[in-house]
Amino acid sequence: MNQKTGIIIKGINNIYTVLSGESKYLCRIKGKILREDEKTYNPLAPGDQVKFLCTADSEGLITERLKRSSEFIRWNMKRNLPQILAANIDEVACIVSPDNPPFRPRFIDRVIVCAGKIPVCIVMNKCEIPLSEGSDRRYKHYQKLGYTILSVSAHTGTGIDNLEAYIKGKTVAFVGQSGVGKSTLINKLIPNVNQKTGEISSKYNRGRHVTNHAFLLSSGDITVVDTPGVRELQVSLMDLFELGGYYPEIAGLQNACSFQPCLHRNEPDCAIISAVAAGNILKDRYESYLRVLNSIEERSNVY
Repeated sequence: MNQKTGIIIKGINNIYTVLSGESKYLCRIKGKILREDEKTYNPLAPGDQVKFLCTADSEGLITERLKRSSEFIRWNMKRNLPQILAANIDEVACIVSPDNPPFRPRFIDRVIVCAGKIPVCIVMNKCEIPLSEGSDRRYKHYQKLGYTILSVSAHTGTGIDNLEAYIKGKTVAFVGQSGVGKSTLINKLIPNVNQKTGEISSKYNRGRHVTNHAFLLSSGDITVVDTPGVRELQVSLMDLFELGGYYPEIAGLQNACSFQPCLHRNEPDCAIISAVAAGNILKDRYESYLRVLNSIEERSNVY
């Protein structure tokens, strides 16, 4: 049997589509070679580099997963396990919208935590719809924190060229709530890909799930992982004291807390609590941090 190296494009029901050169192979994992991943929802994700043995013209057995440079992880509530949505990516593009569905900064905050050390840019789709004054202030605050923000419209074409130029040459995971227009944007960026798009529920003002599995898509210098749209995003389990490091304004001050390490929740002489009271840290961002902290703590106590 001939051994090849390729990249995972998608995985459905433990059958993985692997791209090697110009050819695609449908592969299964050979035996228990990825036994170390039994504590994760999925041992392989789009973007993973693998070695596989050809068993037929377009079929194979995966024998090894090569070392990952990065991974975007969420907590899968149904299985109570961490789930890798994309691997070996250079950036996460958090796609949001002003309305239909509404702008939710706390969703962005969770995306940033799930991304870990992977850079995150925030892409406002449907920019032809005006943001409220408060939402616009919150959106632009991410730029002050050091994140790239891009305003685009898949409907009118505004800003698409800027987005294309920004992601060119990178492997980028598109992450967002159902209905924000991830797949529509990808259809603009990658001609003839024809990702399915959905409508917004008028009753609940939220999107319906269209992309059910993560897909790696590419054309020329554009490589994107289209991840499933979600209504809620849960952060995977981690050391509670690490969480503050994913909030730049907290990370820059937490060494000034009297108690070390500090969770910045109710400890005396906490530099973060003082900064919130003084208006130097947005109260909403701090409350977002506390909600993520509490959700991790609750699940840690159960699992």
